[in-house]
Amino acid sequence: MPRLPGPRRPRWGLRLATGLSALLLVAGGCGHALVSRLDTAIGRIDPFEGLNNRPRGSDGQNFLLVGTDGRDKLTQEQRQRYHLGGAPCHCTDTIMLVHLSGDRRRVSVISIPRDSYVQLPSHTDKATGERVPARPGKINAAYAQGGPQLTVRTVEDMTKLHIDHYLEVDFTSFMETVDVLGGVEICSARPMHDRYSGLDLPVGTSRLNGGEALQYVRSRHIDGAADLGRMQRQQRFLAALVAKVTDGGVLMNPAKFQEVAATLLGSVRADRGFGTDEMVDIGRAMRHFRPSSSEFVSVPVADPSHPVPGLGSTVKWDTERAGKIFRALRADRPLADRAAGRPSPALVDVAPEQVQVRVDNGTGREGLGHRVTRALRATGFVTSGTPGDAGGSTRRTVVTYDPAWDRSVRTVAAALPGARLRPRYGNGPVMKVTVGEDFRRVRTVRAEDPSPRTTGPHGADVTAVTGDQVLCD
Repeated sequence: MPRLPGPRRPRWGLRLATGLSALLLVAGGCGHALVSRLDTAIGRIDPFEGLNNRPRGSDGQNFLLVGTDGRDKLTQEQRQRYHLGGAPCHCTDTIMLVHLSGDRRRVSVISIPRDSYVQLPSHTDKATGERVPARPGKINAAYAQGGPQLTVRTVEDMTKLHIDHYLEVDFTSFMETVDVLGGVEICSARPMHDRYSGLDLPVGTSRLNGGEALQYVRSRHIDGAADLGRMQRQQRFLAALVAKVTDGGVLMNPAKFQEVAATLLGSVRADRGFGTDEMVDIGRAMRHFRPSSSEFVSVPVADPSHPVPGLGSTVKWDTERAGKIFRALRADRPLADRAAGRPSPALVDVAPEQVQVRVDNGTGREGLGHRVTRALRATGFVTSGTPGDAGGSTRRTVVTYDPAWDRSVRTVAAALPGARLRPRYGNGPVMKVTVGEDFRRVRTVRAEDPSPRTTGPHGADVTAVTGDQVLCD
């Protein structure tokens, strides 16, 4: 196959985040014995060997999730279909810090740009065995030069956060896990085309298989945002993946759990301290974890194209703003203002707390009714009943209401822009929402305008958003 123009090696990303979501979420649905059997499939490494003068631990737990660009387990046909030619650089194409709060109610995901300009600590080169003094570099080179140990040490030096656990997930695991789940839905407000990765998505919702998901999370040539835009797509994919796992019945189906977890864990490498007890404990605590329980942010950047002699273009952090993020994590505090990242709330005459809503799913998108119900509840509506299945496929979202409650229905219409209002006498005070294929998001509505905020909680000054806010844009 002729070589495609552009970079010689592929860029990909979210296999590592898949490791977190599957390992921590699915474990909650199963017992100790089953997880013990799966534990034996995990490859073990010691990423903390030889590390000293490490940051002090704090409340909560910090996971370092990394992914390398190996592809030796893929067939030639897969490499050609998904544009994966070229030789791997054996470096970390993606790095994410994940903080699990001490109360097990919140997960903070921080994306670290792969080309971040860092000071690599002194280390032993894993290829030559020679001792190398501290020197400037890009953070993704830490793995190639000093393996997981240098990667952990570099991240700890940059963030002053103690890394409790290390997970490394490979290429094949990412694709196969998505396929075992039956694909993951991603929606886009505009077409996405990247001739380097082969990504070709239309406007609207698309169900991606494993190979297509890989194209989505590694694409860097969709717009001018390059790697920074790619990190945002990785966060969106992680949020959609969590929604798939939690709404798709994986947690409560032991057979499905075992299939998904076995696929994933067969290619995971983790520190020796992350074992059966840890998976069961964390998984049980997170059984009711939802996308709104997670928050996403990328390390703030001062210069996305900072030139460094001998290194080329690097990403220079905004150290002041980045420091605020890491201080918040050390204190086990949330990053996201729960209103941050959303469109300005719509002002309404009747407060959502006074409006009753019931949701039916009028699409084939599994779990959509539950997601819309949670989103309406989050903005204040009183939701009633278990979301039902309207049957068939409805193109437009419809709100059926009794004309006696015409002021209340305007509040629902503001929360569901574009929804069709259908009056029906005798319907009573409950607004019936049938979610159609055109649904994109629930807009926040308020009866009065709150004071504006310019920073996150505790002065974090970041644009962190919760998982339910990044599912679709």
